[in-house]
Amino acid sequence: MFLAWNEIMKNKLRFILITGVLMLVSYLVFFLSGLASGLENLNREAVDKWDATAIVVTEEADKSMPQSSMTLGDLDDIEADDIAVIGQLNAIATNGDKKANVSIFGIKKEEFIMPEVSEGEEFAADNEVVASDALKDDGFKLGDELKLSSTEETLTIVGFTEGARFNAAPVLYGDLASFQRVKFGEAAGENEDQINGVVLRTDNLSNVTNSESLEVVEMEEFITSLPGYTEQSLTLSFMIYFLFVISSVIVAIFLYVLTVQKISMFGVMKAQGISNGYLSRSVIAQTFILAVIGVAVGFALALITGAFLPAAVPVSFDITALIIYGLVLIAVAIMGAVFSVWTIVKIDPLKAIGG
Repeated sequence: MFLAWNEIMKNKLRFILITGVLMLVSYLVFFLSGLASGLENLNREAVDKWDATAIVVTEEADKSMPQSSMTLGDLDDIEADDIAVIGQLNAIATNGDKKANVSIFGIKKEEFIMPEVSEGEEFAADNEVVASDALKDDGFKLGDELKLSSTEETLTIVGFTEGARFNAAPVLYGDLASFQRVKFGEAAGENEDQINGVVLRTDNLSNVTNSESLEVVEMEEFITSLPGYTEQSLTLSFMIYFLFVISSVIVAIFLYVLTVQKISMFGVMKAQGISNGYLSRSVIAQTFILAVIGVAVGFALALITGAFLPAAVPVSFDITALIIYGLVLIAVAIMGAVFSVWTIVKIDPLKAIGG
């Protein structure tokens, strides 16, 4: 460690460049991790608020709630500790020059998926809704009347709830009757028992239903089946893993070049009796110091960047994941130093000093 630190202090510019590269790579890894987490939250916020075990949809819906079509009569075929019915519809909501894609949830207020209201009040009358507070960023406020692209019905915002987006769209919660009027229009009376799914809380999923037309989907599987969710997550994860490889290669190249430049010096040191183990540990220690500094600075910059980003940028940092990624970056940097260690071990002192 003594030799490693002294060399860093003596050749500050070289090692600042290496640390700078490590800092930029780690900053990008941390930021991509925050972006991946933020985008995942955009898709699953409302579902996570349910704190549910599973959802029942029709077999032919392919685990998609919008594609599922059920009736309240199907509840007779479902047994669980706690049950909540839900209808779901995507629409475009406008109020003057304000416009937003929304997901409308038709629910029963007395059931467990009713959200906690953070501002305003719960819906109590026809066509009243509790909206995701994400709509505030688009300029919507309490009392706004929303015109919808799919119907002539208008909905009135009477309350807001925190963290309620489904498949990246802010959610509007209303009663089932309002939902059915929005979805079916004049035919709502004929479809008053229509729903899209049944959300469950239960300890035993094996005996939920015996109906061949219904499928019980565990909540995590339901989330990963949302359109684009898995593809988006895999893409960002692949980018992060590829950056680990890049980090290792960059460190390996930098340290190898520095080692080659110091072959004669290492030869002299070995001729004086300094062991390969001591020199190897010095290179590893040097890499560890540089990696820790670079990763720490990248970590701090990512958090600072996230604090100043506008709400429209979906970044959410999971500190545990960032720490794990930081440790991995340090580990792959040390792995990149192995090439330099191998070069040092192969140095012949006599040849290195020109003997």
